[in-house]
Amino acid sequence: MADPVVVFAAASLKEPIDKIAAQMDDVVVSYGGSGALARQVMQGAPADVVLLANADWMDTLIDAGLARAESNFASNELVLIGVTGTPQMSLAEWAKTIGARKVAMGFTNAVPAGIYGKAALTNLDLWNVISGNVVAVDSVRAVLALVARGEVAFGVTYVTDAWTSDKVQIVATFAPETHPKIRYVGAITNAAGHAFWDLIRGSVGQSILADAGFLPAAVR
Repeated sequence: MADPVVVFAAASLKEPIDKIAAQMDDVVVSYGGSGALARQVMQGAPADVVLLANADWMDTLIDAGLARAESNFASNELVLIGVTGTPQMSLAEWAKTIGARKVAMGFTNAVPAGIYGKAALTNLDLWNVISGNVVAVDSVRAVLALVARGEVAFGVTYVTDAWTSDKVQIVATFAPETHPKIRYVGAITNAAGHAFWDLIRGSVGQSILADAGFLPAAVR
């Protein structure tokens, strides 16, 4: 009996990748922050396909000879979320009124959404205003959970994550020019991953990603 195909995927991809994995037999998916997943592969963790939300981490794997056939396969939008009922406002208005309220973000040196979020807030001259309010966590799903439970007032995550919960809503959207391009990149780390990687890039995989709110790679 063949071993299952092991996929390491960024946490923000959970819903569509679960559906794509269901198209094949014997696929096991492990989700986490892109930086953490990349480090696990570098430490010898078994994976056949790696799907990350940041090209720099993938470049690290490729430079180490641990991944091949890198390609963009999706994009996304970065948003500020609050618990359902939080009024929409501009990012400038939010920064002026945040007070002592906390904002959850991915680690700004490891989690792609945290990296993008800090870049955007820096470009908007808002990072120094809100940096003392930041609660840093290890994935966008951790951000989502903290906001949904009311443990923090705001979170910086992807629009696709916001869509997965009726307990949060989008407060503001970061303009794409304020941060580096959001590029989901995948690569094969073992020959057993070819079929799954082809499925993601094919019409079925791309349709599932689009239904979950992801943008085509070519958009960004």
